[in-house]
Amino acid sequence: MKKLILYSLLSLFITIISFPQNSITKHHAFSGTVMLGVEAGATIGFTDYANPKPEVLGRAVIEYFFPTTSAGILGLKGFFSGGYVAGKDDNKNPSEFRATIVRIGGGISYTFSIQEAVFPYVFAGASYGWVNPSDRNNVELPYLRRTFEITRENYHAEVGVRFLLSDAINLNVNIGGEFSPADNWDAQPASGGNDMLIQGLVGFSYSIFTTTDADGDGVKDGDDQCPDTPEGVQVDLFGCPLDADGDGVPDYLDKCANTPSNVKVDADGCPLDSDKDGVLDYLDKCPNTPAGVKVDAKGCPVDSDGDGVPDYLDNCPNTPKGVEVDAKGCTIEKEVIIIEKPAEVITLVLSGDTNFEFNKATLLPNAYASFKGIISTMKEHPDYKWEVGGHTDAIGSDSYNMRLSKQRAQAVVDYLVSQGVGRSNLTMVGYGERNPIATNDTDEGRSMNRRVEIKLLSK
Repeated sequence: MKKLILYSLLSLFITIISFPQNSITKHHAFSGTVMLGVEAGATIGFTDYANPKPEVLGRAVIEYFFPTTSAGILGLKGFFSGGYVAGKDDNKNPSEFRATIVRIGGGISYTFSIQEAVFPYVFAGASYGWVNPSDRNNVELPYLRRTFEITRENYHAEVGVRFLLSDAINLNVNIGGEFSPADNWDAQPASGGNDMLIQGLVGFSYSIFTTTDADGDGVKDGDDQCPDTPEGVQVDLFGCPLDADGDGVPDYLDKCANTPSNVKVDADGCPLDSDKDGVLDYLDKCPNTPAGVKVDAKGCPVDSDGDGVPDYLDNCPNTPKGVEVDAKGCTIEKEVIIIEKPAEVITLVLSGDTNFEFNKATLLPNAYASFKGIISTMKEHPDYKWEVGGHTDAIGSDSYNMRLSKQRAQAVVDYLVSQGVGRSNLTMVGYGERNPIATNDTDEGRSMNRRVEIKLLSK
């Protein structure tokens, strides 16, 4: 049974501290107050007697709550209580007992504020007290050590709820437990478990110092989240100056009332105009306009002629509509391009190193641009005859060089034909290493000898 009661108290404590935060107020009605209270109720004792009997208990309480603006508040609690604990057991002598208990003690409490009306709390503390066991006829029982004894410390735990009836008066309902390590309430030899009682109390308490209002704004100090409000300033329920437009600047300082929601304001509560163009930031489509520039209703620089260049940058105002202008707003003069007939190209030398894959007859992509001029001449004069001759250096055998020179010359002929040049106008010749244009004794000379030449044979 004792374990069940302890578990129930613990569960109630967890329920209280887990109460949803969105239902808790942002300040506390008991902040900085002293509270006096009286309570009465019943006890159930758990002693060496098998059958506990209900009895009565009364208690006087004084509490102090530390100043706070949060939903939870710490307090110090002192109490003086008197009452009885009783039990019955036919196997005991006497079969019934009724002990007078008197306690004086104190401890720490923690109280929540729920909508400023309901205040669940928890308390833990200790006490010293007196116990005087007697039988059911109030005859003192012989005690193991002496008939009247100051017990050692007793331990108290309690959970309860206060209901705010007015600014000063509270209704209190609580349930708690008291544990005695002395095990002497029933005048029986110590057994396996210490004496214990469960009490349930109901009472009233009165808060003093609840009408203090240091800044005179009509909100008591315990509720005032904005102390030192200037005299005469209108405040809300929390004692803070009103801010009707919610811009963070209280009404009594706000020079621009009714600012739209979420608009940034200065210290006077007025919307910002960062570039000082006369158009407020939240309306300005062109922020950071240079100082002194004339702007339109959207905060953008004026462009009188509509050419896309604002007036302050426009060196040519009044440009006709639709005329293309430069960055300075001036008309762009169209350049007349005279296409001249290209000169005839009658000779082309292609380097074998830069226009063919190494030791192959495959043209590289960068070679195609080299043909542009000579192809133009070939197409313009379809009666011209051309020779395409391939040449190599002296490295390698004669037969290999001859074959490679013919293959490269043929690759050029094939490309020219693919571009529209008549094949009958082209003669392909492979010279191998027979016609060097430089020495074959150096790398530079050999590179010059590796080539394909296109030259005009006849007109």
